[in-house]
Parts: sequence; structure tokens; C-alpha cells
Amino acid sequence: MTDHTDGAPNAASASAQVSAELFPPYPLQRLQRPGLESEMDLAPRYQAKNYRPADKLAGKVALITGGDSGIGRAVALLYAREGADVAIVHLPEEESDAKEIKGEIDALGRRTLLLPGDLRDPDFCVETVRRTVEELGGLNILVSNAAYLNSQTELDQLTAEDFDRVFKTNVYAYFHLVMAAVPHMSQGDSIIATASEEALKGSDLMMDYAASKAAVVVFTKSIAPHLVKKGIRANVVAPGPTWSALNLAGQRFTDDYLKNLGDQTPLGRVAQPEEIAPAYVYLASDADSSYTIGETIAATGGYTDSR
Repeated sequence: MTDHTDGAPNAASASAQVSAELFPPYPLQRLQRPGLESEMDLAPRYQAKNYRPADKLAGKVALITGGDSGIGRAVALLYAREGADVAIVHLPEEESDAKEIKGEIDALGRRTLLLPGDLRDPDFCVETVRRTVEELGGLNILVSNAAYLNSQTELDQLTAEDFDRVFKTNVYAYFHLVMAAVPHMSQGDSIIATASEEALKGSDLMMDYAASKAAVVVFTKSIAPHLVKKGIRANVVAPGPTWSALNLAGQRFTDDYLKNLGDQTPLGRVAQPEEIAPAYVYLASDADSSYTIGETIAATGGYTDSR
């Protein structure tokens, strides 16, 4: 792991998170899908110890898909630190990761509801909303974050079966969740979708994934004017390359790509989940983002290529 400092840094720069996170090369590791965070040799940073909560979400209830690991886990923890109760949707195979973050949230004195299942099933999407409302007392924040990621090095590796699975997980589930959640939401509530920088520029390594995330962006922009009439804000966060189990489970990524994830950004490194999660707090907090509607917050380490 490289230090990425030029000379002796002063005290202020040494403590700056922008340069304190880990730079490549990263240890090479591959995970079997869906990928468990607990099996990562280099654990993602998600606890955001520099973050200072201020009860921005006190009394709120949040439903987060993919909240067991990666960005979703970091968001779940920050929401709890901000006073929200959290329902976490995860695959049954991800139960161990889900229980780990549940323990951390429970220790904060917030309620946690674990909802195992497959979001490709429309009935399960509806069930997650129903149980959240019934068991946690309402629903104020929907975070559609769970995703299936494919990687390809050649066009002929892109199959209709994979394309269908990616869209059912990344796009159709978002649609079903929104339609089920909106009747339970009201003034000041928020819907947040996770896209990707690939949605903004395309990707020759993640063709179906990039296309699905672009659909998420445009769908959000399209529903936002309708939802705001009810006082509900819909927005998107588009992270750049992030250190998570999702990437290590991308089966066709090259060794060099994984070891140097994020080195193509101006910052020169991958994001840690804890660096992305505060954007979700901003978008969930009516006091902070009441005039932010149908927008995409791109947290990409400075990468602005929009090919």
C-alpha cells in the first residue's frame, strides 16, 4: 500500500480524509457472488469516525436495500447515528454481513429490521415495504441501493440472461419499491437511488450494469416532478469506484483492474463507503436538501469523463 504523500505533510494535511484513505495497489482478491464483506482481506471503511451526527433523521424510518455491505452498510450506520430506525434488505446468503451491521445499529439504541430475500421478485419488494411500515411504524426514507454487477471484456460475453438479471435487480426492483413505498410517504420524505459513474459515461467493462444505472438516473428524474407534488423528493447518488464486495465479485475484471481500482480518477484511488454515505444523509434530510429534487450527486474522485 502506497503512502501517496510528497515529502513530510503538515498536521492539517496529515489528518485530511481526502489523502488519508488507502491508495493502490490493493491486495488482489476475488469473491464468489454475491460477495461477503466479512470475507474481504482488506475490509472496507464504513464507520465514518470523522463524521459528526446532529440528529438530522431523528424519529425517521429508513428502508435500505443492500444495506448489509458496501455503501449500503455505511448509509445504514450513518442513518442510525442520525437517529433513524433502519430496515435492511439483503440476500439470504448475506445474512452474516446483515447481522453484523444490525449489531452495530442495535448498540446505538436504534431499531433494525432484517429483510432477507430476492428483489427480482416484485412480491418481495412489496413485502419489504409492508413489513417496514408495520414493524417500524412507518417509512420516511427509501434507499434503493442493492445491485447486481456484471463485467465483460468482450461484447460477445454479454448475454440476454445476464442483461435480464441486471435490469430486474437494478431497475425493476427500484420501480416496484417506489410504487409500493410512495403511498406510505408524505411531506419531507425522501427517495434515493444509487447509480454509478458508469451511468454518466458508459462502460466497456460493465455494459449491462452501466445501462441499468443510466435507467435509474432517468427514471428518478422522470418521477421526481410527480413526487414533489406530494412533498417527496427523489434524487440519485452516483458513486465512483468503491472498495466493496460488489467489485471483488465482478468475475471478469482483470487482476490489474482490481489491484488498481480507482487509479484512473484524478484523486488516484478508490472510494471508501464511508466517503460516499454522507451524501445519502444530505439527501434524506429535509432541512438540508429541501430544494434538491431530481438531481444526481456524483461522488467520483474527480473523474468527469462523460463519453
